[in-house]
Amino acid sequence: MTEPTAVRLARGVVAALLRAGITEVVLAPGSRNAPLAFAVWDAARAGRLRLHTRIDERTAGFLALGLTRVGARAAVVCTSGTAVANLHPAVLEAAHSAVPLVVVSADRPASLRGTGASQTTDQVRMFGDAAAFVDVAEEVELPALDALLAPGAGSPGPLQLNVQLSGALVPVDPWPAADIPSASPPDGPRIAGSRAADVYRARLAEGAAHVLPAGPRTVVVAGDDAGPPARMLAEAAGWPLLAEPSSGARTGPNALRCYRLLLDTDLGAQVERVVVVGHPTLSRPITRLVERADVEVVSVRHAGRWARRPFPVAAEHDAVAAPDLPSPADAAWLAAWQEADRAAARRVDALVAAEGEPTPYEVAGTVARALPAGGLLVVGASSPIRDLDLMGVVPPAGQRRLVLANRGLAGIDGTVSTAIGAALGRPHSTRALALVGDVTFLHDHGGLVLGPREEQPDLTIVVVNDDGGSIFAMLEQGDPAHADAFDTLFGTPHGVDLASLCAATRTPHWRVESVAELEHALASPAGGVEVVEVRVRRDNRRALDTALRGLGA
Repeated sequence: MTEPTAVRLARGVVAALLRAGITEVVLAPGSRNAPLAFAVWDAARAGRLRLHTRIDERTAGFLALGLTRVGARAAVVCTSGTAVANLHPAVLEAAHSAVPLVVVSADRPASLRGTGASQTTDQVRMFGDAAAFVDVAEEVELPALDALLAPGAGSPGPLQLNVQLSGALVPVDPWPAADIPSASPPDGPRIAGSRAADVYRARLAEGAAHVLPAGPRTVVVAGDDAGPPARMLAEAAGWPLLAEPSSGARTGPNALRCYRLLLDTDLGAQVERVVVVGHPTLSRPITRLVERADVEVVSVRHAGRWARRPFPVAAEHDAVAAPDLPSPADAAWLAAWQEADRAAARRVDALVAAEGEPTPYEVAGTVARALPAGGLLVVGASSPIRDLDLMGVVPPAGQRRLVLANRGLAGIDGTVSTAIGAALGRPHSTRALALVGDVTFLHDHGGLVLGPREEQPDLTIVVVNDDGGSIFAMLEQGDPAHADAFDTLFGTPHGVDLASLCAATRTPHWRVESVAELEHALASPAGGVEVVEVRVRRDNRRALDTALRGLGA
């Protein structure tokens, strides 16, 4: 018996995914996407892909994002209507981070658009220009998918395949394994977690790097996804490296731990040139530096939906290289920064230790020390990554840890799911940690809803719980002048019992009361997904942050 048209079309779409090397598929259940669901089920049973099922599309989208961030090729499949709209946050993050996430959205026939048909809305370019788009209505359109899905095809970022499915939605027989194509291998090696580094290295290999002249006192700013080339440039030129935790460049002797404290000192005032690589967004001192009228900013073009820098740029290049003849003064310049950094780090550690109770900064430092070479750390985009920026160890070159954060739009959406996806996409022998705040955890606690048949990674999620949004305490709205309104508008205490929340999803949970207990918990993972909660104060966060800012001098 001939299979229904919708089933043949769905199998053709899944075959195109496999030919493009997509081996991870995240499925959110529905009726309209049933032909796609059966097709990926058959492909998974034939060993062609790994299937992950989630009941919530937002969770599914960020799970696929996490898988893609560590080098896998992943697609997320959903049904029609609001299901597609729930993928929007993940698609936007992928767009601004240049992550090639693939969305396969089931749709009803085009003839039903503009009518009151159930679960029907306009899914055409639902994500606007944040994702490339193709409407797939007939089997004759399938050959075009191979070119669209090819690695590196088109602009970097997400792709939406909107598949119009009509008629019978279930197959007559299973898809024969002999007819299911094997997944194609990736087109060349790829640096997990660093899309920009792939492009940058290719430009260097092509001899496209602009050689910077020697002379000005220079620092290299490595933002999110700058990749190892930023470190290599700093070391070749003998310049200080101001690298964010998720830059992929924060290793080696030139990387400075306390750089943001030093930028407002006399040493920072001496900077004459800044080379910007990646997407820097963490630090206001960095923002002030690149906006200074007396500083020349050289930008390395980066991937992402909006590549234009938000600050004045004197020159922009595809890639840059160290001067042919570095200035003799550069060695003294670097040494001054390194000495100041070591001194500032000692003062920071002493101040934090003097608190006598766990602080968010101590938690971040403890998590960083627990991460071995080759390990994975996913960090929440709010306070935790800034705490890690100040407290995180700088390992020697060659001992790189993969630190990921959703810095494309710097939202807290989907962080738990991103971490689970990233951990699933890495080898099981790799130690995987996540560091998030309580609000970030609550925002995506649905990511812990895993069915009994779902594969679980070994992932320890450390939740810094101060019962609210402490990052706002460090901003203008945290000024004591706004104290009456602060908790209602920004602090938002929630009083949620995280242990009970974890119990509801059968997620192992530990609450620790000291840094020593945290160290013990991190040294003794239980296996699978687990949550370690550290209670900290919020009422002293602004004062502690103010004290730390004054330690650079």
